[in-house]
Amino acid sequence: MRQLTKPANTALDEPQGQVGEAVAHDSAQRHVTGQALYVDDLPEPRGTLYAAVICSEIAQGRIMSMDLDAVRQAPDVEALLTLADVPGENDIGPVFPGDPLLTSDQIAYYAQPIALVAARSEWRARQAAQLARIDYAPETPLLDPLEALAQEALLRPSHQMQRGDLDSVLAQSERQLQAEMHAGGQEHFYLEGQVSLAQPTEEGGMLIFTSSQHPTEVQMLVAQVLAIPFSQVTVEVRRMGGGFGGKETQAASWACLAALMAQKTGRAVKLRLPRQQDMRMTGKRHPFINRYHVAMDHAGQIQAADIEVIGDGGHSPDLTDAIVDRAMFHADNAYYLPQVRIRGHRVRTACVSHTAFRGFGGPQGMLIIERAMDDIARHLALDPLDVRKRNLYGVRGEITPYGQKVEQPILPLIEALEQSSDYRARRQEIRRWNQAHPCLCRGLALTPVKFGISFTLQHLNQAGALLHLYTDGSVQLNHGGTEMGQGLHTKVAQVVASTLGIPLSRIQITATRTDKVPNTSPTAASSGADLNGKAAQAAALTLKQRLTEFWAEAQGVPETSIQWSQGQVFWGEDQALSFTELVQAAYQARISLSATGYYRTPKIYYNRAQAQGRPFFYFALGAAVSEVLVDRLTGEYRVLRTDILQDVGESLNPALDIGQIEGGFIQGMGWLTSEELVWNDQGRLLSDTPATYKIPTISDTPPIFKVALYPCPNPEASIYHSKAVGEPPLMLAISVWSALRDAISSLSDYRLSPELDPPATPEKVLWAIEDLQRRLGGVA
Repeated sequence: MRQLTKPANTALDEPQGQVGEAVAHDSAQRHVTGQALYVDDLPEPRGTLYAAVICSEIAQGRIMSMDLDAVRQAPDVEALLTLADVPGENDIGPVFPGDPLLTSDQIAYYAQPIALVAARSEWRARQAAQLARIDYAPETPLLDPLEALAQEALLRPSHQMQRGDLDSVLAQSERQLQAEMHAGGQEHFYLEGQVSLAQPTEEGGMLIFTSSQHPTEVQMLVAQVLAIPFSQVTVEVRRMGGGFGGKETQAASWACLAALMAQKTGRAVKLRLPRQQDMRMTGKRHPFINRYHVAMDHAGQIQAADIEVIGDGGHSPDLTDAIVDRAMFHADNAYYLPQVRIRGHRVRTACVSHTAFRGFGGPQGMLIIERAMDDIARHLALDPLDVRKRNLYGVRGEITPYGQKVEQPILPLIEALEQSSDYRARRQEIRRWNQAHPCLCRGLALTPVKFGISFTLQHLNQAGALLHLYTDGSVQLNHGGTEMGQGLHTKVAQVVASTLGIPLSRIQITATRTDKVPNTSPTAASSGADLNGKAAQAAALTLKQRLTEFWAEAQGVPETSIQWSQGQVFWGEDQALSFTELVQAAYQARISLSATGYYRTPKIYYNRAQAQGRPFFYFALGAAVSEVLVDRLTGEYRVLRTDILQDVGESLNPALDIGQIEGGFIQGMGWLTSEELVWNDQGRLLSDTPATYKIPTISDTPPIFKVALYPCPNPEASIYHSKAVGEPPLMLAISVWSALRDAISSLSDYRLSPELDPPATPEKVLWAIEDLQRRLGGVA
């Protein structure tokens, strides 16, 4: 057969890169050599302008007057854009209204955008932005979530789910505990900040290069603010330097502003926020105030639980409604609560609108029940692990407060980790060690994670893909997911390689673009590989079936005799041809070599009015054991060791999964220990630089850090029976916070539970120690 093009490598000993193999990230080499291009690295069109944001200097009040003449007259300034220049919609709220792109009147939070200036250099634009003269009528900002709740300052109505008559159980119980805790927020601190490049097209449309987890939403909002059809806006995302939820909705503002300025000037416009401004102007993980009231028996089994979660959403709804819902869904974590009420409040404060962050409210919800487990253990003089095990789903009931059955028990995983980490022997040794050391104390904790996988907004659980076969045997793949360093493109390509039986090296993944795969969902909720992997598999199966039918007919053999493997197609006893030859033959026979794929998650539904349903396709399970060493004189501490066992089903790529587990754990540890957000009483963020906001460094990694994958296929028909791995590992870090509380509790011979709100900075640890000593009457 004459070859139409030079074939790709067909060596049978070529590394295949199939599903289950530990393949390196597709851009790993480019990352470390600096060849990976991010938005700020892209070649800029001739005449590109650089934009800077003029923003408010108060948190709440009104603009009385604005003088922007000095801005217009500054060197190299080309244009100024205000609210009056917006031809379309100004409100870009992703779900509910309340997020004005620009304001000329009311100020709702510190650093709110007021205007945009464009100049011939980034430096000149930023200098010019400082020349704005704006007079305000400031008001006292409402910053306290509890005060906001008392005033009924709500972003969305409160919601609750309930099972049984817990009030009567609480009224009759002899053993009860109550507590309130404040969990701080978290800065995303992505390595690549918020950035967009907007380029006008000759048809009056706009091409947007942006660092966003949700290209379709950027497309929609840019079109709406420009007052043009969605089809005239194309958004491209090749990669992000981290997202963690901070670029799910809040990347859209900067794309919209850049597009507005590009439309006004007719020139390409780049807008990149400097780090300090980025930290001030973009939302964080929601701070929460949580409360519990539980009744339990003598063995520590919870009989009734009244749980309340209060999410500080900032000035606008953004995603707060769904995030507080997710906190409610996970307030039980891995534990069956027979009589239960879970209430969730979404309060409005004069702060930047808080937004999605890895875990999406789940971590904040889990904290309160994990605190309750530790408190129950101290109250009853039991080992916290025993209390946890006695309350697990599968050990007791199987139905969650919202009516979903927990199909897979977590006890076997916990017991496997308990044995492999030598938990019991270490617990005894730590008790002896603490008695012998007056200045240092050690703590140990094993905590589980049960995390639901799916978007809780049902229509987001869908994905598309586009697949092209070329006559040299190479393959081009595009799908709706975005790559932010997590290895999604690599996993999806492995799915296609396995489906077609070809080496991974044959597959080229192109940038996510709204003109290739339209109407996509955000890459979030740990669902990137689940959704896009299935969509890509569907496209590959369509092509595989099409070519199988063609070749079976051509050879006069049953379709079932055609087998695909290692870049070859086999039939009969000893007949074979290469994948490339098959593709060329199909082309000559006028067989289509392109296909789209589509997938929507089955089985999921939720009736919010009844607070009942199946919001999650399945649960990802995991557990971690962490050991800490605390200096009781200073509050300083170290994490000495962490053992993790994570359920990822049949791993698509063990190397990437382990990397996600390690990174998620460290990020969660940062949230619970060192990453402290501080605002002053006027609503200005003070922790707005790397000097004042402390993320974990490599030196904070436990010197003994063991991560293992739990060998158990997903019982649901997920992609190759794998499980999501993006978000669940973050909550494993609760074991560090619990271990710190365990160490402090040892000063009371484990009789009292310390008050230690996260982030548990050394100062808070020291205060918790001093508070415990006061409760003991001054006796250590």
